[in-house]
Amino acid sequence: MDLFPQFLANGLVMGVFYALSALGLTLIFGLMRVVNFAHGEFYMLGGVSGWFVTNYLGLDFFSGLIVVAVFMAAVGWLVDRFLIERVRGQGEEPGILLTIGLSIFLVNGTLLLVGPAPMKVAGAMAEGPLFFGPIAVTKLRLLAVAVGIALIVGAHLLIRRTRLGAAMRATFQDPMAASLAGIRTGHVYAATFALGCTLAALSGMLLASIYSAQASVGGLISLKSFVVVILGGMGSFAGAIAGGLLLGVAEAMWGGYVSMGMVDVIGFVLVILILLFRPQGLFSIRTERA
Repeated sequence: MDLFPQFLANGLVMGVFYALSALGLTLIFGLMRVVNFAHGEFYMLGGVSGWFVTNYLGLDFFSGLIVVAVFMAAVGWLVDRFLIERVRGQGEEPGILLTIGLSIFLVNGTLLLVGPAPMKVAGAMAEGPLFFGPIAVTKLRLLAVAVGIALIVGAHLLIRRTRLGAAMRATFQDPMAASLAGIRTGHVYAATFALGCTLAALSGMLLASIYSAQASVGGLISLKSFVVVILGGMGSFAGAIAGGLLLGVAEAMWGGYVSMGMVDVIGFVLVILILLFRPQGLFSIRTERA
């Protein structure tokens, strides 16, 4: 039990990144009803792009973060306008097939360009530890968590306090009424997809500064993001945060007290329990299916 505070801190650190990544997925599904199986690949592109701009272009960490955010927002906007828009309104199946194909394309394209080797983003500071009683956290992890929390708060304020956020919420509630009120719903969808891709990419860059990025990491990240979204409830902002923290802590406790070999299974056990006892998720309201 002496290690419990350390395991809890480790879990909360990972939970912040899980929550940040899953926020993009829950926004895209909640507003656009697109089940984005390429979400993990946008996370991967964020890590790879961060590695490129900090190691090859020589940008510092924070400048690289801004460049990656702008680049991935543009990528997300273009993907929606040229791909997702073509299957919008045709049900969920065409979107699933489209994003699976996009995932395969992005993975293999990245492998061709940079190869399978791990790539580490140049961090903003040295890896020296900080001690808070029995808890040890590196400075780089603490900085990455602070940036991740700032991004989550920023996304919340954007959705709740800006005209774009109001347009997003109106489109989510009633696309037809929003369109009749003068909201350009096509642009709202594109902005939502761009925001979701950007959040995933920045999560990938932050984690790549602590660990590393690889072209093949997207599949596992997609699965964990879906786990978080299912735990919290589809389309729930608060649920994505709570689900991410819950998954991070559960994995840290299992890895610390039982075995690191089965850590990735814990999320799926939690999903099974949620589906059995509260299938709408922790923060969603049960609704009747039409």
